[in-house]
Amino acid sequence: MSTTSEGRWRGFVREILGRSDYAIISELVEPGATVLDLGCGEGELLEWLAENKGVEGRGIEIDGPRVQRAIARGVSAYQGDIDAGLADYPDHSFDYVILGQTLQETRRPLGVLREMLRVGRHAIVTFPNYGHWSVRLSLLATGRAPRTKCFPYQWYDSPNIHFLTIRDFGGLLGEQGWTVERKIFLAGHRTATLLANLLAEVAVFMVRK
Repeated sequence: MSTTSEGRWRGFVREILGRSDYAIISELVEPGATVLDLGCGEGELLEWLAENKGVEGRGIEIDGPRVQRAIARGVSAYQGDIDAGLADYPDHSFDYVILGQTLQETRRPLGVLREMLRVGRHAIVTFPNYGHWSVRLSLLATGRAPRTKCFPYQWYDSPNIHFLTIRDFGGLLGEQGWTVERKIFLAGHRTATLLANLLAEVAVFMVRK
């Protein structure tokens, strides 16, 4: 990664498609790479990467109507459950496998991560940080399941079933012996370099075996 790219992560972080983590992902993915986007939604990120970085991308999404909208915009996508694994793909099929703010919604997060690192040379994972101060304060002040900007749902209708912090994820990577290639922590549109587990709302990790 170039010094120029590293510099863009200090201070203000721009948005792509309304999300700062997408802007970070756009910097991490090399031009012309092969990319698999897990939980690709309507294919917006893959479309952007294809148009701006010349990537060859595929997407997997569990919601049928979203898959149809992704296909309509020219994205190669199919309906599938990433918790069921990626058996259709042999080892090292892609340069990058992306999981954008979806890890906490999976039933088997460790299994998903292992499959990402089997089929991809690099795994890019972003997730909302449950250790953020607003989450801690909400729980302390109300005694109820926290509701914040990053976690706006009621406990009974939230898609999130695993709540993890930056420290939790870092600990898992260490246990598995995986290598952290990049880690960027976002507080709004700025990077959090100190006390990230307390101040960052979203974490971005690029990992390899």
